[in-house]
Amino acid sequence: MTDHPPSAVEVAFRRISAATVTDVCDLSDTLSDEQRAMVADNGQSIAEAHFSENAWFRAIYADDALAGFVMLHIGADHDDGIDCPGVFLWRLMIAGPFQGKGIGRQAIALLVRDLSARGITELYTSYGRGAGSPEAFYRRLGFEPTGDTYDDEVEAVLTFAR
Repeated sequence: MTDHPPSAVEVAFRRISAATVTDVCDLSDTLSDEQRAMVADNGQSIAEAHFSENAWFRAIYADDALAGFVMLHIGADHDDGIDCPGVFLWRLMIAGPFQGKGIGRQAIALLVRDLSARGITELYTSYGRGAGSPEAFYRRLGFEPTGDTYDDEVEAVLTFAR
């Protein structure tokens, strides 16, 4: 992953509670139509996570402002439609007003730090191509296509040191 100067904003993951779930779901409305076609609404993601034995999800905060949503899938589970034996970045969304400010980059860096501390050295994801695609974002961070796909999405992996 490329090093960037530290941001003045502190990015953190926080549990989603009954008090914050509506606000997290409403973040999906801040995306462009093209972006919404590329990532499931946060409400759908949270529902899917509650029916998966392998999901981990959090709200992303920039300082004290709710800025996004992240969800990982840990371990292959054909019932979830994810055939990845490692850690898969199932969902990442940064609210429209927070895009282009390094929040997504910092969220990925925080994931890498935490996964590395657990001895994990790879993070997989997938993305669609076309208008609204996050491909350029992932490529800038060092994700490389694996040559495989998930349905019609390109699978990519970020490899990092422990």
